[in-house]
Amino acid sequence: MIHTLQVTSEKFAYDVVTGRGGWRALRRFPLATYSSVFVLSEKPLWKRWGSTYLRESDLDQARTQARTVLVPSGEGSKAMGMVEVVATQLLKGGADRRSLLIVFGGGVVGDLGGFVASTYMRGIDYVQVPTTVVGQVDSAVGGKTAVNVGAMKNLVGTFYPPRLVVAEPLVLSSLSGRAFRSGLYEVVKHAILAGDPFFGQLEKSLDSLHPQNTRLLEPMLASAVAVKVGVVNRDEREAGLRLVLNLGHTFGHAFEEATGYSRFLHGEAVGWGLLTATRLAERLRLLAPDEGERIARLVRRVGPLPPIRDLPPAKVLKLLPQDKKAIGGKIRWVLPERVGKVKVVADVPVKEVAAALKTVSDK
Repeated sequence: MIHTLQVTSEKFAYDVVTGRGGWRALRRFPLATYSSVFVLSEKPLWKRWGSTYLRESDLDQARTQARTVLVPSGEGSKAMGMVEVVATQLLKGGADRRSLLIVFGGGVVGDLGGFVASTYMRGIDYVQVPTTVVGQVDSAVGGKTAVNVGAMKNLVGTFYPPRLVVAEPLVLSSLSGRAFRSGLYEVVKHAILAGDPFFGQLEKSLDSLHPQNTRLLEPMLASAVAVKVGVVNRDEREAGLRLVLNLGHTFGHAFEEATGYSRFLHGEAVGWGLLTATRLAERLRLLAPDEGERIARLVRRVGPLPPIRDLPPAKVLKLLPQDKKAIGGKIRWVLPERVGKVKVVADVPVKEVAAALKTVSDK
């Protein structure tokens, strides 16, 4: 079943289309108004799904032949050096200010492609075609683009909305079990923000969520992306409300950086971040223990997480103030008060943060 939501940005409104057959939404997109069309993707992903995507979207029949730019898989492609590589290939292919870039991939390609589109010849139009759970429910929506610089995740980026987002759950069937589960932590995050009935529905159906069970998966993905769309529509440029989407990410990014981005998939780091933020909220008496246990139980049901027991607490604590949403070195923590309600809190004592981290890592 196709679900269509609309995001209203400062510049224009654009649709977010999810569900089986979602790729066909590009057939109604005004491709003929562009001088050329380019597709940015990862090599293995495009080999597996490229012909299907071109057929479903009618790009193989379009007057303007789509040309592909392929980058290596993995976090290493989300770098300034790769921006130059992609821009150079676009230039060699004849891309101009009236070209369209279709970004076909997960979070790495989505963030990289969005950043390239926002800066190439001072900005060209682009379409997001997310191919992971994280991309479909979160990162492809809202126009945040970025690349990493050194050990700092998403240090250089822009707010630059796409012209269209199309999410087809069929493509999730080629994800590994671990990669699929990793994305479910972001779905859980959105359920915490939304509360019931979404949270309760996820509690009932979580164990049955897998790419082949589209009957259950599609409505869960649609509910999750609706949370993101609702927040972005009220706060496109992170003036305040959009901070709530950082739930679990302050700790999560620190865990990723502390391990050199080699141990966790992004969603797994967020999973640990949700557990630690929940424990911190309990210690600060913002969150009742029974509500905290309800959240933690759902997070842990997603699946096994790589260990954090061996991470030096001092290293993690040192990385936390580097969070991009910190102001003057002061972290703005997003902490749950109950299922369906979070609070942004500053001036949390370091000893409480350290204690929450120790409690979670010891389990």
